[in-house]
Amino acid sequence: MSKRTHTIEVWGDFACFTRPEMKVERFSYPVITPSAARGIFDAIYWDCDLRKDDGVIRPYFHWQVERIEVLEMPRYIALRRNEVKGTGPGKAAINKWISGKENPEPLWADGEDATTGRTQRQTMALKNVHYRLTARIIPKAQFAAPEQINKFDNMFERRAKHGKCFQQPFFGCSEFPAFFEYVESGEERKPPASFDQHIGWMLYDVFDLRRDVVKDDQPFISLFDASVKFGVLEVPPFESEKVRKPERGRV
Repeated sequence: MSKRTHTIEVWGDFACFTRPEMKVERFSYPVITPSAARGIFDAIYWDCDLRKDDGVIRPYFHWQVERIEVLEMPRYIALRRNEVKGTGPGKAAINKWISGKENPEPLWADGEDATTGRTQRQTMALKNVHYRLTARIIPKAQFAAPEQINKFDNMFERRAKHGKCFQQPFFGCSEFPAFFEYVESGEERKPPASFDQHIGWMLYDVFDLRRDVVKDDQPFISLFDASVKFGVLEVPPFESEKVRKPERGRV
């Protein structure tokens, strides 16, 4: 585990951290989930060993979100959006399209059967969100040497300070972009909003963060009992018993 933590401030016009029990008509949690916060750190810096011979991903580390500070009071907004019913093909089909072995097939937005076409759905999203996120790097066992961890920390700090990212970070949905700024240690900070709420069971993550090797994209849903006190959501470690995980061994 890295001894250093990194803090960034993130903000945006809209956000939707969909509660899993309300996925048909989207309804957002009042604050960002640890999973969405981890995704923002990943978008700035994450690295892995991807070998072409076996096609599996070997992450060098994962991000452990430790603290979420709510800087603006949660405010909901009702949106109605046109969404496509169908889903894109899997990786195998896309690779065949890229290699030219098969012709690409479009995803029709105006299909007439029950599985294609567009549908209008209600979304209860958040507007004008602003958070301060703190996380640290948890290296995998083979990359846990001090100099290696220091390299990861330095690379993230350098990229975040220059506003670099591998992809545009977003708040729950890709059409809700997130903007970020690195917070220096000791820098004067805006105090958290006066917000207290027992949220209840909240989505922690959709992947098993302990995995050394990622062979598939099967979901691994974990939950935790979330409470915001004085505008701060303390996030327990993924290994903690406070995080409820499926009864399944490591992949």
